Amino acid sequence: MQIIDTHTHIYAKEFDTDRANIVQSAKNVGVEATFLPNEDSSSIEALLKTCDEFPDFAFPMMGLHPTSVKEDYIAELQVIEKTLAQRKFYAVGEIGIDLYWDKTFVNQQVIAFEEQLRWSMDLQLPVVIHTRNSFYEALESIYRVGYEQFKGIFHCFGGGLNEWNEIAKLPNFYAGIGGVITFKNSGLSDILPQIPLNRIVLETDAPYLAPVPHRGKRNEPAYIREVIRKVAECYQITEEEVATVTTRNAKNLFKLN
Repeated sequence: MQIIDTHTHIYAKEFDTDRANIVQSAKNVGVEATFLPNEDSSSIEALLKTCDEFPDFAFPMMGLHPTSVKEDYIAELQVIEKTLAQRKFYAVGEIGIDLYWDKTFVNQQVIAFEEQLRWSMDLQLPVVIHTRNSFYEALESIYRVGYEQFKGIFHCFGGGLNEWNEIAKLPNFYAGIGGVITFKNSGLSDILPQIPLNRIVLETDAPYLAPVPHRGKRNEPAYIREVIRKVAECYQITEEEVATVTTRNAKNLFKLN
């Protein structure tokens, strides 16, 4: 079984003591590639170091996370833009709008998001979009900048059918499905069968959002097997089919040969 984890923070300090073991554990269950989202200027060094240490397994993305948009967001964007020009990246991400934690800099978040959307257009790279309590605000930005230009992932999709129907209008976007699908009260397992399998990709968001039965613990890429198990149950197909289709989706999106 070949699996791709399209969103994992294995460069984070939570993995500093056993990163090599975490990578091996993931490979042991069939994970052949992971994609690492950036957060801000402070995470770049660790992210790139991890990708250099595991070059055939960890593939870098570059962006400014919405919760890192503060007073200095222009300087942060300049660092991110400069870094994007220095080596190969597979997406602009993780970018978006977050209205869950703090709304102080919402206007700056929108400006930063739309600027990074334009970068993705210029660089012809996918975008990985964070939309916590902000799905429709993010959608507004996508349409304002030019939706037909973009392809990418709505990371950590947990919305309802209304949200999916909006994504469905964007032909080159996928829903990122992770540990939330295993949560008893998420409601996502009821909606998922109405989303075509060729429009989803798998992710863990490790070390966050560990799936059942690991909920509450540090998440890791190997736990994506629990996500696959639940997704297969929702679609009433085999785990192998889930892995095959979602891996193909991810490879097509990120142009990974």
